[in-house]
Amino acid sequence: MIACARLSILTPDLRLSKLDMKFFYGKFSPNPRDTDALNMYGWHGKIARIDLTQRSWRVEVPDIGILKKFIGGRGLAGFYIRTSITLEWNHPQMPLLLFTGPLVNTRSPTSGRMTMMSRSPLTGTVGDASVGGSFGFQLKKAGFDGIIVSGKSSQLCGIEITDNDIRIVDASPLEGREVGAVNSLLKYKGATAVIGPAAENGVLFSSIIVDGHYAAGRNGIGLSFAAKNIKYITAKGTHKTNVFDPAALSSAKEDVFRLVAASPVLLGKFGISRYGTGALYDLMDARRMMPTDNFQKTRFDRALKMNAYAFKKQYAPKKTGCRGCHILCKKTAGHRASMPEFETMSHFSALLGNADIHTVVNANRICNDMGMDTISAASTLACFSEIMQRKLAPEEIVSLLTDIGKKQGVGAQLGRGAVKYAISCGRPELAMAVKGLELPAYDPRGAYGMALAYAVSSRGGCHLRAYPVSHEILRKPVATDRFSFSEKARMIKIGEDVNAVADSLTACKFIFFAASLEEYARIYAAVTGIKTSAQDLFTVGDRICYNERMMNAANGFTEKDDDLPSRFFSMAGDQNSGIRIGPIDRDAFLTARSNYYMARKLNKSGMPVSAVARNLGLGPIEKISDVSNHRK
Repeated sequence: MIACARLSILTPDLRLSKLDMKFFYGKFSPNPRDTDALNMYGWHGKIARIDLTQRSWRVEVPDIGILKKFIGGRGLAGFYIRTSITLEWNHPQMPLLLFTGPLVNTRSPTSGRMTMMSRSPLTGTVGDASVGGSFGFQLKKAGFDGIIVSGKSSQLCGIEITDNDIRIVDASPLEGREVGAVNSLLKYKGATAVIGPAAENGVLFSSIIVDGHYAAGRNGIGLSFAAKNIKYITAKGTHKTNVFDPAALSSAKEDVFRLVAASPVLLGKFGISRYGTGALYDLMDARRMMPTDNFQKTRFDRALKMNAYAFKKQYAPKKTGCRGCHILCKKTAGHRASMPEFETMSHFSALLGNADIHTVVNANRICNDMGMDTISAASTLACFSEIMQRKLAPEEIVSLLTDIGKKQGVGAQLGRGAVKYAISCGRPELAMAVKGLELPAYDPRGAYGMALAYAVSSRGGCHLRAYPVSHEILRKPVATDRFSFSEKARMIKIGEDVNAVADSLTACKFIFFAASLEEYARIYAAVTGIKTSAQDLFTVGDRICYNERMMNAANGFTEKDDDLPSRFFSMAGDQNSGIRIGPIDRDAFLTARSNYYMARKLNKSGMPVSAVARNLGLGPIEKISDVSNHRK
């Protein structure tokens, strides 16, 4: 059941804010036969397919069976991208997907997030980012569960979505403009998703900035916007999302609130709500696993001057957060200037050996305005610093970031990321990355679950796929020995499944420090009317993760890519305190990886198995030998 609309040019005197821009316009008129689909609970039952080459769009009504199998967000986006995943990231028909979930635009806790997905320009893996702010909420209010953009605009454009109405506008006057400047022109257009100069200049770790503060970073997803000549997308709407059982939702919501209230990690005196994610800074320092000097060390001797308390004292930040969240982990200061989060704080201080707090704030601001992932940017600078065999002064950090965003001087080479830069210098071993994605601010020698999670993550060196920090550092839900691989394979598999569900519902991963899939199964059932257990959701998470392994395998990724940089197996970390951080035992790591393959029901080489894929409802597996040439 598909309803179509055609875009036609309106009168040229219509304007976007103060800029003269032509509008291309289309309306959706529902087919009477689609009434049941459009009155669903949780979902609207409408996905917009936008073809920028043809300047047309249509609405697709997804089958309810697909929604049950993949839910929304990351899961549903993964379902829709799979048939195109072997295309190059910049191929016009490589889709760009922005998906909400059934909990978005309801009273479910932390339900304001969404997923953006394409094939990663940086790594070649499936590339996705879960992002907060209000964009997912407004896209859902505009009447859509998601949008799929294909083709390429002949000129720089913006996509504006308002109550079943999609307009494509000429954004040529915005070429080269920084994110903040663009946002100021779009402030009456609703939620915004904007790229900066970095993406326009081909920086492989470009990000998309939502609402001026929330980064869809990692994987270079911003470059996917630029490849289609999209400068921004806005969303604004007035639609409500139908909830099957509001009373049951309120009851489940209250249970989650009670669990969160009892969590010192979230709402405690030194928790994330009070200090933001920067609350983790002192923990990483105390555990002697803070990546320092490009992961040559695991302790930064000036950490106490650069922690969350130091930022609070210096800048007196205020709380803010994503739509529908009461934890409010985001911090702003001054005129709503975004304060750095933990990974940014750590990497622009310890990883670079920098003890100037203002440089960290400036680096965060430049990355946001240029539209660059802070983790990859800092990691690439740390790689550069080690290759050059000298520390970077604070002013040099700032100037190099600007050069990267503007593609000038050495910045043109650094904009390719740490791996490609290190290879070009003949020092590939100095790029601290997995599958081409630079590692975040948790040294794997200090937490072996994190070591395994980095290696097997479907999007590369990512801490958020499984987030074993929860077990190994925060001791939630149970404490585990962080210097042992015992039981870590199963722990990582379960963590991946939980987070895949969180990214698909959508909900914030942080709330799972307190709540569990048991509570969210009740919430999901109350919203959608679909009887669901926690185990049912685990099965969905397993399906989503297996689908991503299948997509990576189709692009030639093998067990050789499920590995860590050699430094972590040969070099010790901090040795000067009661906690001794030694190198990781290579044999123990390989055994844990094999155990993960068994837990995930892959073959001994880490490849998907046809029978397992069929049992999960994922269909046939492509012959790896036939598609390995797609790997770049």
